[in-house]
Order: sequence, then structure tokens, then C-alpha cells
Amino acid sequence: MTVAEAMAESLLNTQFDDLPDQAIDHAAMIISSTLASAAYGVNISSAQIVRDLAKARGGAPEASIWFDPGPKLPLVSAARVNAMMSDAAASDDSDLRNIVHAGTPLTAVSLAVAERTGASGKDILAAIVTGYEAAGRIGEAISPTFNPHGHHGCKGAVFGGTIAASRLLKLNTEQTAHAITLTATSIGGLSVAASTSVAREYHAGLAAMLSIEAVLAAKMGYTGAMNTLEASKGFFQVYGGSDGGKVLDGLGEGWDIVTDMALKLVPGGHPYHAFAEAAADAARSGDIAPDEIVSITASRPGLTALSGPRHPKDLIDMAHSPAYFLAAGAADRDFGWANASSKKILDPVIHGLIDLIKIGPEPVKNAEKYRQGATVTLETKDGRHETSTVFVPKGAACLGIDWADVDAKYRALAPHAALDKQQIGASLEIIHNFRNADGASALIELLR
Repeated sequence: MTVAEAMAESLLNTQFDDLPDQAIDHAAMIISSTLASAAYGVNISSAQIVRDLAKARGGAPEASIWFDPGPKLPLVSAARVNAMMSDAAASDDSDLRNIVHAGTPLTAVSLAVAERTGASGKDILAAIVTGYEAAGRIGEAISPTFNPHGHHGCKGAVFGGTIAASRLLKLNTEQTAHAITLTATSIGGLSVAASTSVAREYHAGLAAMLSIEAVLAAKMGYTGAMNTLEASKGFFQVYGGSDGGKVLDGLGEGWDIVTDMALKLVPGGHPYHAFAEAAADAARSGDIAPDEIVSITASRPGLTALSGPRHPKDLIDMAHSPAYFLAAGAADRDFGWANASSKKILDPVIHGLIDLIKIGPEPVKNAEKYRQGATVTLETKDGRHETSTVFVPKGAACLGIDWADVDAKYRALAPHAALDKQQIGASLEIIHNFRNADGASALIELLR
């Protein structure tokens, strides 16, 4: 049995009642987080362009574009646009192992397909949990090699949509295995483009679109090479440099959505959230004002230099600028959704502190505890040193996620899509009780 066949068999046969409550809750939280991020991204030009293209093209009325009262569109078009809106805002989810935003295409695909099929809330949540498992495992099988070699994380995220759509469209094991292999040979994406331009969200749209295309083709009998993932010069070897031999270990015994998923409770790149959190903690605990700081020293295992633009000018820059996270956390003693605004991104106080940032020696003590974590030390003019360590940033599933934090994110971002208080409250109520929902239609109608 090939990897694709084994993965398809296990993840298709997993039933809602087989899944732990925490996994189901996290799946519902991903829906909330993705919709909130999409509301924030609805007016970003990249998402607007692809939305306009999709609406002009038209087609079979199968699924809705979120926050748009216009006619429904084909599955692939609606899912693509919705995924792009969420990813454009840089406020979606992230996998702690490989910085893959699997929840965005996964939610976009699941809700779009469910509109067409009438799948229940339980069906959708189970599709998200099992889809996240596929994305996480395949992403981990090519980590960390894929990123240093210039490949983007969409190469792992795309498989979440493939499994979710296969379940919701009721493919059998063989068809799903073929859909996995077709997905593997169709997805692309370069990190250099995603880190410096709006190509990042273009990747998310492609992940949603291509996963559905692969599933629809496989359902009609299109086949691929079953060993595409593990073959010599196959997916694992080309992108990860190995045969992915451990990808099936413990499959079905635990769920990545419980252990490795993280929701962004603040904007921007999740690998940098701990920088802001630790810097803010240090500034608060030492009662340090920005004009008292003479240096900001950051350290984490493997950190030898800061990546990304040092002085960001826009949302794209900010999302990929660890220097901004460090300086903003220290300046504001906090970091939140306001830090994605143009006013904050261009704040001269923050930019002044950016010039004081240094990289410290890699931590030796408790190095194994750092999961996108960081240690930050603020030095003041009077010689004080205040240090804070955040091993795992807030929003990580392994720490536990509070619905109150997820709701706060939704309430903060949903108004950007012109949702009123009634729509926000009613949609949150549906999401909280999604396991009892008859389908996705009631939620989607509140977003139109």
C-alpha cells in the first residue's frame, strides 16, 4: 500500500465520533479564525482582483463568496477567492512545525463544498480535523528542507483541502488516493514571492482551487501514479530530500490540530509573535518607557540574524519583519490588531527602536522548549536589564486556546467586512455550536 492509499484509507474511515472533543473545538475555532481574517482581507487589492475575475467569469452556482451578496460561483472559484481574502490579511492560522497556514484553504474548501453537498456541521468539522492531519503530516515530511530551498508552505497546506473535499464529496479510498497524487503534482509556490509580495495569498488561493480540482477529477475517474509521494524523484524527495518514511507513523492515534496547530491572536507572521509577546512582557514588568531603551536583544535556537524587511512600510513588510514585532512590543507594551494599521507600521517611535535591536547568543538552557518561542532582553539608559522568555506564543493549541480569545479576534476583525453586531453575534453562536448545525448555509447567509 502506498502512502497516498494508506493516508486515504485512514482519514476517510475516521468518523466524527472517533475524534476527541478538543480536536472538534479546534476545528470550529479554525472556522472562526479564518472568517475573521477574511473579513480583514476583504478590501485588500489582491483579493479584490481575483474576486472580480471570478465574478466576471461566473459559472455554476455552487458556493458563495463570503461578505458578498452576489450570485454563487463554482466551487473552485468561491474557495479560491475566500482563501485569498483570509491569507491576504496575514491573520490566519499557522502550524508550529513548518509555518504552514493550513486552516485557510481547508476552511475555504470545506465550507464551499458543504454548500454544494449540504454536509452537516459534524461532517465539516471532521473534514477539517482529518484535512489538517494530512496537511500537517505531509508538511512535516518535507520540513525543514522545503523552506531553505525556496519552496512555499502551500505545498503542505494544499493536502488539507484534498482530504476535506474527498470526504465531503464522498470519494472512495482509491479515488482519494488518486486525488492526493494529483494534488502533489500540481501545487507550486516560491517563498521569495510570498515573503515580498501579494503572491503569498495567491498561493493560498491556488491551494484551495487545486485541491478541489484534483478531487473532482479523481471522482470522475482521473488517475495518478499511486507512489507519487514516496517515489524516487517524487514529492517527498524533491521538496524534502527524503522518502518521507515517517509520514504514516501513528496515523490515527492523535491529531495535529490538538498538538501543533496555532491560531493567530495578533496579526502577522506567527514565527514572530513570541518576539512581540516577550518584548511587551519585559517592558511591562520593568515599567520601561520607549525613550529609556538603549538596546533590544533577541535570541532563540537557530537565530543568527533577523530576516525580512527591517523597517516595514506596509502590511506585507510588517507580516515578515521580526524587527517590527520586537520594537512594537517594546514600545507599546502590547501587540494587537492595531499593529497592522498603517499608522502603527509607520510609527517613528517603533522605527527608532528597530535601530537598537541586536541578536544575542542562542539559548542553551531549555532549548528544546522553544516552539517558535523567543527570549528578549531590554537594556535601559540607567543600566537595567529586563528579560522575558516565551517558549510558545499565545494561540498555540498545545497551550490550550480560550474561546474568549477567538471571539475577541472575530469581534475585532469582522466589522472590516461591514458585519453588524447582530450578524457577528449570530454567526459566532453558530460557530460555537457547529457540531449541531444542519449544514453551512445558515452561517454563510449571515456573511453575505
